[in-house]
Amino acid sequence: MIAMKATILPDAAIEGREDFIRTKGKQKSRLKCDADSIAGCVSQRACVYCGARVVLNPVTDAIHLVHGPIGCASYTWDIRGSLSSGSELYRFSFSTDLKEEDVIFGGEKKLARAIDELVLKYNPKLVFVYATCIVGVIGDDLEAVCKAAVRKHGIEVIPVQSSGFAGNKAAGYRAACDALLRLIGPVNRKETKKSKCINFLGDFNLAGEVWIISNYLRQMGIDVNVAFTGDSSCETLKTAARASLNIVQCAGSMIYLAEKMEEIYNIPYINVSFLGLEDAAESLRKIAGFFGDLKIIRKTELLIEKELIAFGGEVQSYREKLQGKKAAIYVGGGFKAISLVKQFREIGIDVVMIGTQTGRQEEYETINELVDEGTVILDDANPAELEKFMVEKGAHLLVGGVKERPLAYKLGIAFIDHNHDRKHPLSGFVGAVNFAREVYSTVCSPVWKYTTETWDLGR
Repeated sequence: MIAMKATILPDAAIEGREDFIRTKGKQKSRLKCDADSIAGCVSQRACVYCGARVVLNPVTDAIHLVHGPIGCASYTWDIRGSLSSGSELYRFSFSTDLKEEDVIFGGEKKLARAIDELVLKYNPKLVFVYATCIVGVIGDDLEAVCKAAVRKHGIEVIPVQSSGFAGNKAAGYRAACDALLRLIGPVNRKETKKSKCINFLGDFNLAGEVWIISNYLRQMGIDVNVAFTGDSSCETLKTAARASLNIVQCAGSMIYLAEKMEEIYNIPYINVSFLGLEDAAESLRKIAGFFGDLKIIRKTELLIEKELIAFGGEVQSYREKLQGKKAAIYVGGGFKAISLVKQFREIGIDVVMIGTQTGRQEEYETINELVDEGTVILDDANPAELEKFMVEKGAHLLVGGVKERPLAYKLGIAFIDHNHDRKHPLSGFVGAVNFAREVYSTVCSPVWKYTTETWDLGR
C-alpha cells in the first residue's frame, strides 16, 4: 500500500461552501444544510434514483424494474446486504435499457412490454418501476403505463418518481416513501390502538439486523408488525396501519413516511437508534415507556441488564486499547452520525470531524452539543474538504460508505464501512461489540507500518 501525499487546500477552495462548514464545535452559529449541492463541488451525495432504490430494494417479493439507460441498472443487483426470510426475487433487477431511438420516440411501449414479460415469467404480486433522469427529460408517463398494467394483470404496479434534476438522494427517499404509502391499506384503528404492535421504520435488515431488534422486542412483550423495508413483502406492507406505534431508526430515509402515517392513520412515532450500547438501551426503554405497561418495563430492564453483562465487558476491553485514537465520520443521515459520536465515546475514541449528506438543522444542533470544541462539522461535503480536515485533524479512521473508502485508503488511514452493502450486523448490543472489534482490528492493523510515505497524523 502506498499513501499519497495529501494536498492541503485553502479554506475557501470552493466559493459558497463557507456556510456549510463549521471548523470548531460548540459554536452558536447555525450550520447551513438541507440545500442543493453547489455546482462543481463534486458532492458525495447520490442521485434521486439511488435514494429511492436503497429504500425499496429490500422488499423481498417485488420486481424492481429500472426504466432508463442500462448505465442506471449498474446500481441494481444485490446492492444491499439485506437478508430475507422468504422470497429472493429482490436480489434480481431488471432494466428497459433505453437507447437513442427510445429517447427520440419515447419508451412507454417498451416499458409496457417489459412489465408484461416480467409478470409472465415471475408471477409477482408487486412491481416497482423506477424513473431515471432520462425519463424526466423525455416525459414518459409512468403513471399511465403502470395503471394500464394494473388493469391488465391485477397486481400492484407502482411508479417510483425518482428521475433526476429534482433534488438528490433525500428526494429519492421521499419518492420511495410515496410509493410505499400507495401500498398501505386502511384498517379499523379502534381495534389497533391498544395492541402492543409496532412498525419498524428505517431498518433494511442488513446482515439480519431487523431480526436482532425484533428478538429484543419479543422478549419485552412487543410484536413487530412490519419493517420498512427490511425483510418485508407486499402483503405485510399493506398491513402497516394496524400498528399502534412507529419507531424510526433511519430518520433521513423514513421521517417523511412516519409523519404521513401519523397524519393519515393517527399512528404516533418516536425516533430510536440501536447503534451502540447507550443508544440501544435508551431506545428500548423509550419504546417500553410509550406503552406504559409495568410488565413490559420490567422485562425491558431485565433484557438490558442481561445484554450489558454479556457484551459490555468486551466493549470496555477495546476502550482500553483504543484510547487516544481519532475518528472522522461522514455518513448519509444526521441521526446515524449522532449515534456514532456516542458509540465512539463508548470505546474511547475522539471524533475530530463529522459530516452528513442529508442532515437536518435539529440534528446538527445535537451534533454541535455532543462534539468537542475543535471538531469540524460539515454538511454535503466534497472529497477535497474531507481530505483537508482528516489530515488537518490527524484522523486515524474514517467511517463512511462505499464512495469514501478510496479516499481513506489513499490517505493511508483506516476505514469502516457503515453503509448499506455491509454483511455484518452493527445494530443492538451484539452489534456494538462487532463495531468495537472491527474498529480495533482496522485501526491497529500492522499494515499501516508498511506505508512507504507518511505524514503526521498523530500516530
